[in-house]
Amino acid sequence: MKRIAVLPGDGIGPEVTAEALRVLKEVAPDLETDVLGHVNADTFLAGGPALSDSDFARVAEADGALLGAVGDPRVTDPSYARDVLLRLRFDLDLYVNHRPAKLLHDRLSPLRDPERRAIDCTVVRENTEGLYAGIGGRLRPGTAHETAVDTEVSTHRGVSRALEFAFARATTSVCLVDKANAVPNNGALWQRCFREVSARRPELATRHLYVDAAVMHLVSDPTAFDMIVANNAHGDILSDLTAQLAGGMGTAASANLNPETGFALCEPVHGSAPDLAGSGTANPLAAILSAALLLDCAGRAPEAAALRDAVGRSITKRLCTPDLGGSLTTSQTGTAVLDELS
Repeated sequence: MKRIAVLPGDGIGPEVTAEALRVLKEVAPDLETDVLGHVNADTFLAGGPALSDSDFARVAEADGALLGAVGDPRVTDPSYARDVLLRLRFDLDLYVNHRPAKLLHDRLSPLRDPERRAIDCTVVRENTEGLYAGIGGRLRPGTAHETAVDTEVSTHRGVSRALEFAFARATTSVCLVDKANAVPNNGALWQRCFREVSARRPELATRHLYVDAAVMHLVSDPTAFDMIVANNAHGDILSDLTAQLAGGMGTAASANLNPETGFALCEPVHGSAPDLAGSGTANPLAAILSAALLLDCAGRAPEAAALRDAVGRSITKRLCTPDLGGSLTTSQTGTAVLDELS
């Protein structure tokens, strides 16, 4: 990986992305960056496209991308976020959403029992199908007879390749999560593919949970999970839960991947948080940890590990923003991580 596209986006996105880039340049000074600072709500509100074809081409021509956040309270049209986030995911065929969740310090866990706090698991979410495929519509909108339909789409190819990735990255076990008792057709396909893929990895323990039971088990004992794999909607929800169990959205990083092309779009999952924009209190650690995921995808595991270790030491020393028990600003937190790297 030689060059990455950077889309700071909206709200706190530019602030946290700036800190991630500062740290990234310290551990990978040879990495070139192409910053698309104009891909944001201001451009959209001024009549421009959410993501123009030329801007998409700039991202696609890079070796990977780092995204800040997309979303602005002034924009009520849902097509804005879809045309940025979902276009990148679908048109670049980033079919894996990879969400690791590891507790970085005991004080960050919301769980009462110390023996069950140390979550260290990954949610792999199929990222280009399911309910988010955009198939459906509304009949007679705005009337008393309005009818809305959203169709969940699963294909053998799409499900199998997400499962293959999950099994390849698992350490001890893989848990399939679905709702086959209520959504039987999609559930049957997922379970068939799960059996096919698991048969090729007999050394890994496997289990299946319905999504409501999975939520219950995650809250009662998240340490029982290694790898969780689910469809687009269930994975979206489960990965937010695992992030909260690992300390909250302030440390939650994610990667949208195509393992075949090697392209990775990495992003913090906390959103644009417009109420914090400009206050200097936004937590940049999720963006910094997303940069570490980008380094992982680039085959730079030592640099990624160094970055994570520096973040962990900063949190332990309370050299972080108030949401994690510190008193530093956004920029000061970035500086603290840099100091821990030296």
